[in-house]
Formats: sequence, structure tokens, C-alpha cells
Amino acid sequence: MDYKIISDGCCDLEKEIIEQYNLRIIPFYISFDEETYYKEIEEIGIREVYERMVGNPDVYPKTSLPSVQNYIDVFTEYVKEGTPVVCICFTPSLSGSYNCACNAREIVCEDYPDAKIAVINSEAGTVSQGLMVIEAGRMCQNGVPYEQCVDILEKMKKTNRIFFTVGNTDYLKHGGRIGKLAGIASSALSLKPLITLVNGEIEASGIGRSRKKTVAKTIALMDDYFKETGDAMEDYSFRVGFGYDIEEGKEYYNTVANHIYGESHVDQVGICQIGATIAVHTGPYAIGIGCVKKYENYLIR
Repeated sequence: MDYKIISDGCCDLEKEIIEQYNLRIIPFYISFDEETYYKEIEEIGIREVYERMVGNPDVYPKTSLPSVQNYIDVFTEYVKEGTPVVCICFTPSLSGSYNCACNAREIVCEDYPDAKIAVINSEAGTVSQGLMVIEAGRMCQNGVPYEQCVDILEKMKKTNRIFFTVGNTDYLKHGGRIGKLAGIASSALSLKPLITLVNGEIEASGIGRSRKKTVAKTIALMDDYFKETGDAMEDYSFRVGFGYDIEEGKEYYNTVANHIYGESHVDQVGICQIGATIAVHTGPYAIGIGCVKKYENYLIR
């Protein structure tokens, strides 16, 4: 039986991929004045978001998550058709989107007791959440049964990582997401933090004194992950994310892709501009690598 893959807007997937896997994306909202909220992508483009952030560095935009009703409306649409749903959400350590989806599932299931709605906490965001959504789309298209898809996603999420850096910790501090980065934040302003998103949490992974060196160290963090786990790069999907600086993003992508191609038989590395939801947390200069283990590694051979 076919099933529908849904995600919130934090997956940062481009239109072509959304169409390729017939995905349904429920957007976040963003505001620069706490009064007017725009649907990301649909009502305000990510480029405009970044330009406003860079042009008004003293203004910290805010996001608003999809509501319970937003999820109810979408879930009900497919449940009425008898279509099972797999909904993959942004990590709850940074957003309430997952909890809203869970509440919506309970409400819909009261009216439709036979409904099949699986809500997955991706323990991720942006590039690695997007990779999980792509893997779910691949499973659906390749005939992996619904229950097996859900089981694989729950196992797969433990392998997702993002190795990244930001321009500074101002946005993390302003949004109250500083957590384990508090020590870095209180250090000299010239230091650039290295960060890993693991198990849905932001963790400090080092510091650098220059942007160039810190960006390069994200690749070393990725290499260390594979050394520690013993996993093969070929078993993973990769995706590079960048913020405001498109030229830096392209240069970084080429460096990362060439490194991965040189170290493994991986044949493709994706790239995207990090969306508004993450940018509000990290600022306009986040850049990094996401990875997740491919679903084929969980099939019984």
C-alpha cells in the first residue's frame, strides 16, 4: 500500500526533490516584527530572509511553528483517502513542531480509529532532516512496506549528524539555544564555534580563530565520526548546507564533495541553502555537512 511522506518546513528540501518524491511540506512561519508572520517559501523566500538578517543585524527574527490545526488538516486529508502517513519533524529540543504533530495525530485518530499516522522525531533539522525525508521517499517509491519504513526511520535517526559552524553565537544566545555552547559563548569574541547536532541536541565540538580554518574543521569532524563508528561512507547519504554567502557555499560544497569522493565510492553529495527556521537559531552564516545512513543498510539480507 502506498503511503504519504510529510515533513515540516525545517527539512529544507528544494522544489525538485519535493516533486520527485511526492512529498507534502507543512511550513513554518517567520516574523521580523512579532506581528506579521509569513509562511516560509510560500510568502517569503529564503534569500529575502537572509538579506533582511544581514541588513538589520540588530533585529532578531522569530519563527512560529505549524499549528496543531495545520497538522490536523493535512493528516485528515490523507486519512479520509485511506492513505497511511509518515510525518518526519524537526527535533523537539529546538521546536514544538513534533509535539504539535503528535497532538494532531491523537485528535485525528479519535475520529478515525483505523488511521495509520506515524510521527517521527527526526532528532535533526535542515540538511540531515532533509536526508531522512528523502530516504523515506525512496522507501515509499521502492515498495518498502509502511510499517518497515517507520521502523527503519526510528533506527536511522540515530545515525544522522550535522557538523557545522556559525558566524558567532549571538543568534543561539538570543534564542536561548546556547545549551552546551555556553563556555564558547563566554570566550573571546574572535573565536568561532564548531558544533555538532547529535541526537537532536546542539553540542560544542571545538573552536577556531578564523572562519576559513573553522569551516575546514567541519570536514575533520565528519571524518572523526566515521573513524569512531567504523561505518563506511558508502553506506551514508550526504548533504551540504550554507547560509547567506552563496559563493562560500559553492566553494565549500566543492571541497566537501571532492573530499568525500576521494575517500569513498559515494557518487553524489547534495547541497541546499539552509532555511529560515534554522537560520533564526544560527544566524545567516551557518555552514556545514549533514549525513544519515541509507535505508538499504537496515533491510534484511
